[in-house]
Amino acid sequence: MNTRQSLLDHCATHLGGLRAEGRYRDFAQLEKLAGRFPRYRWHPAGGAAREITVWSANDYLGMGTHPAVRQAACQAAEAHGAGAGGTRNISGTSPLHAALEAELADWHGKPAALLFGSGYQANQAALSSLLAALPSMEVFSDAMNHASMIDGMRRSPARRHIWRHNDLAHLEELLAAADPATPKVIACESVYSMEGDIAPLHAICDLADRFGALTYLDEVHAVGLYGTQGAGIAERDAAAQRIDIIEGTLAKGIGVYGGYIAGEASLVDYVRSVAGGLIFTTALPPTVTAAALASIRQIRADAALRDRLAGRAAALKAALDASGLSRLPSESHIVPIPVPGADRCRAVARRLLEEFSLYVTPINYPTVPRGTERLRLCATPFHDDAMIEALMAALKEVL
Repeated sequence: MNTRQSLLDHCATHLGGLRAEGRYRDFAQLEKLAGRFPRYRWHPAGGAAREITVWSANDYLGMGTHPAVRQAACQAAEAHGAGAGGTRNISGTSPLHAALEAELADWHGKPAALLFGSGYQANQAALSSLLAALPSMEVFSDAMNHASMIDGMRRSPARRHIWRHNDLAHLEELLAAADPATPKVIACESVYSMEGDIAPLHAICDLADRFGALTYLDEVHAVGLYGTQGAGIAERDAAAQRIDIIEGTLAKGIGVYGGYIAGEASLVDYVRSVAGGLIFTTALPPTVTAAALASIRQIRADAALRDRLAGRAAALKAALDASGLSRLPSESHIVPIPVPGADRCRAVARRLLEEFSLYVTPINYPTVPRGTERLRLCATPFHDDAMIEALMAALKEVL
C-alpha cells in the first residue's frame, strides 16, 4: 500500500464531502480596526477591501481594542520583548504571569489560578488531569458541553455519563444510578454559546452536594460579562463558592488570548504539576499577559460597560421580534437565528457579507446537530441603533 497516496485520496474525498454538504469552512480575512470596533475591513479573494460590520465577534465587550489594553501590550513589548522564551518551568514564568494568576484568583474568589495557552487547552489539560487522579472516576457531562471539555474527558480513563442539556431530572437519575462510593465530577458550562441559555448553577450544586460530586464550571462565554465585577454567572448568582473549579478564557470578554482555571490551591497545584498541556507548552507572551491583566482590572471597575452590553442585547432581541424574524430563546447576550440546512445557512451568511457588508458566522455540524444550523449574533456595547436597523433590513432580504 502506498500510504502517502492513500492518505491524500482520503483527505480529498473527505474535503469533497464537506463541500458537497455545504460544511466546508472558509476563513474570511477580516482586519480588526482599533478604535472603530465593531467595524472591520474585509479582504475578499480577488476583490477590493471594504469596511463591514461584524456581528459574530467573541470580543464581547470590545476590550481587544480598549486604549488601556493596547497601551499595556505596547509597554510590555518594549520592556520584555515579544515572547516568553520558554515554558513556565524553563525561564517562562515572569512577574506578569504571577500577577495575572493572582488577579484571576481574586476575581473568582478562589485561593489559586493557573494560566494556559488557550481556553481549549485549559479544559483539555485540567479535565484530563483531574479525572485521572482517582481510580474509577466518573464524570457527568451536559450534552451541550464544548468540544474542549469533551476532549479532556476522553483523554482520561473516567467513565462518562451524558445528561440531557440543562435537564436536572436526568442528571439526578444518572447520579442516583451510580455507585455511591465512586468519585464523581459534574461538568457544565454557565452560558452555552450555541443556544444562548444559562445553567441553573445552584440546582446543579445541590445535586453535587447530595451525591458527593466535585463541580467543574466552564465560564468561557460569561467572564467579563456578568456579575458585579464581571467574574461570570457564578458571581452573578452567588454560586462561585459552591464551584470547585472555574475555567475561563482571556480571549472573549477579556478580549486578548489564553485560558485559565481557578479553584482550591491543592487542585490547581495538582494540575500545574501533572498536566502535559501546561508543562510542555511555552508560556503566554508578556504582551498578552500584560494586556489581559489591564483588561480584567478595567472590566472589574466598569459595570457600565456590562450594562451597555445587556442593553444592546435586549435591543437586538426586541428588533428581531418586532421584525417578525425567528430566533431561538436566549437568556444571554448570544442570539441564535435558526437557518436549517448547511448549504442555506452558508448562502445566507455569504449574501449578508457580499451584498450588505455584514459579517455573521454560519454555524453547522459538528458544532450543532444537523438540521439545527443557525446564524449566531452577538451585539456588543458598540453596536448602535443604526447598525441594528441595517441588520434587520438585510435579514428580511435574505431569510
